[in-house]
Amino acid sequence: MKFFYYSLFFWTLAHFTQAQTRNRSIKAVSGRPVKISELDKLITKTMDSLDIPGVAIGIINDAELVYHRMFGVANTETQAPVTHETLFEGASLSKPLFAYFVMKMVEKGVIELDKPLFHYLPHPSIKDNDERYKLITARMVLGHTTGFPNWAHDKPMEIKFQPGTGFSYSGEAYQYLAAVIAVQHKTKWEAGLDSVFQQEVARPLQMQHTTYMEGNDYVRQHKARGHKKGKMTALDRPGKAFGAAYSLHTEVVDYAKFLIAMIQQEGLKKSTFSEMLTEQIHFSANDEITQTGQTGWCLGFSMKPTPYGMRYLHTGNNHDFQAYCCFNKEKKYGLVFFTNCEKAFELYNKIGKYLDDEF
Repeated sequence: MKFFYYSLFFWTLAHFTQAQTRNRSIKAVSGRPVKISELDKLITKTMDSLDIPGVAIGIINDAELVYHRMFGVANTETQAPVTHETLFEGASLSKPLFAYFVMKMVEKGVIELDKPLFHYLPHPSIKDNDERYKLITARMVLGHTTGFPNWAHDKPMEIKFQPGTGFSYSGEAYQYLAAVIAVQHKTKWEAGLDSVFQQEVARPLQMQHTTYMEGNDYVRQHKARGHKKGKMTALDRPGKAFGAAYSLHTEVVDYAKFLIAMIQQEGLKKSTFSEMLTEQIHFSANDEITQTGQTGWCLGFSMKPTPYGMRYLHTGNNHDFQAYCCFNKEKKYGLVFFTNCEKAFELYNKIGKYLDDEF
């Protein structure tokens, strides 16, 4: 009988705590209270209408993770649910975190922000031996002003304009910079560079389950399966190399720690954060990206002025995994979410509007 009463007590306590959590409010970026239960319902309803298999989402208020929810399934065949341990491909959310890593390397004197990268490592494949590539610096890579294409698809790199004079979003440029850092560290291109990242960034920020490498046991055991057009995609990616532009594997709590570090200016010097968050390129009025209100790019993030202060943001798209993150220093607000399908931005159209934080 005593066991029955203890069980009843803990059951009642657990359900009371869950009810308190559901009824508790968090804040939109505007400061408006948002009821957690209502946000949960909105996300669930939107996922159902869009046929999204799984979502993990976190919201930061006052530089703390105050909302962390998992919805749906990591695998539509087994129906395994998304849990706290589920890892997602961060896709291009790899880039802002890599930018933070690069700035750590600058502080430590491994590379210089404005020294042409060819001095460290000549690029092996430039179309027509275009000498303009010798102007490219780490600053230009992180601000997407190199003139490189996003991806060259195994063709020689064609430079679109004089480096430093225009905007050209480029994963290839990030890969080049990663190779430079690997050479400077005299480490292997794959796991060796991730080991440096773990030592210099992941461990100091207490990001326990974040890696740029897919092939370790923890990732294999905890990674969600990707989905596209309602079907699961292949389990393995072609290529296992450190992908500074695309290969991050992570989860909400870890990535939120990075965003909080950006808000609180942790892990780097104040002057480095100031450098990082200064606009490097202002978009021209006829640039397609300005249709979303984005005005320029700093070192690692796109920038969008809002009524609540500057929003620093990044999207991620590996097609069967998509992601989004943003933060606002003035409001100490941030958001990150991951999906294991290609419908993240349709989902965010609803969530962002509800949080006064439309894309």
